[in-house]
Amino acid sequence: MFDQMRERLPAAPGVGYKPQHFAEIMADPSPVQWLEIHAENYTGLGGRPLAQLRHLAERFAISVHGVGLSIGGENPLDAEHLRRLKYLCDWLRPASFSEHLAWSTHDGAFLNDLLPLPYTQRTLKRVVDHIDQVQAILGRQMLLENPSTYLAFAETEMDEVEFLGEIARQSGCGLLLDVNNVHVSCTNQAWNSDDYLDRFPLDLVGEIHLGGHDTDEADHGMPLLIDAHGSEVSDPVWALYARTIAKAGARPTLIEWDNDVPEWPVLAQEAARAEQILDSVR
Repeated sequence: MFDQMRERLPAAPGVGYKPQHFAEIMADPSPVQWLEIHAENYTGLGGRPLAQLRHLAERFAISVHGVGLSIGGENPLDAEHLRRLKYLCDWLRPASFSEHLAWSTHDGAFLNDLLPLPYTQRTLKRVVDHIDQVQAILGRQMLLENPSTYLAFAETEMDEVEFLGEIARQSGCGLLLDVNNVHVSCTNQAWNSDDYLDRFPLDLVGEIHLGGHDTDEADHGMPLLIDAHGSEVSDPVWALYARTIAKAGARPTLIEWDNDVPEWPVLAQEAARAEQILDSVR
């Protein structure tokens, strides 16, 4: 049985917490109603980051987003990393815990990227086994995020929506739908984004992410989108988000902005735009 969470994320806008925004968030967070932290920034034993997090947790629901578990990696999960995650979740009791469908470790080395996987039965079993281990140790359901992809594997046996749905079915995990990642992947691989979202199991989505991307050009002259988290959410992503919310109903929605972080009013304005779309379906 999973531990009952202290509270659930509200079906409202949230933002990725950055320490430079602490005073403004405490003074006037509107329209933001919840915050996300990256787990690996808070697995120490003390100091200002944890002191600030304790203050924030008294006022806001907190989502913990992991970036270093390497759920799709071929090697066993790092036991020490899992121990630190458990300690963080035990005292913080966050409203949500999530990780990426990706791998980032090999033979003891950590690669500073979230790398893609082939969608095969073999990979499926490995990911499900790892999620089972994470959920058992943390004592809570986790959400798995759809990746941003740039290439297709020749050995792939099923498409991405199929793969994610089967992982959730076999492991009991929930899903985190990153709408920007949908737009990035569908553009890069010539998939149809509307079809992707029509087939996505929206009933399993516990959280939605929105973020910015960079535009480049591939060797053959076609557009190449890079998931960068360093700019405003683009209009095509807002359109996909509105379409998703119209179909799924209001869901907790995060504005991700991790690079070239702007002043608080800019981030709050992005959250306000998400709030308008959420309000349209309430």
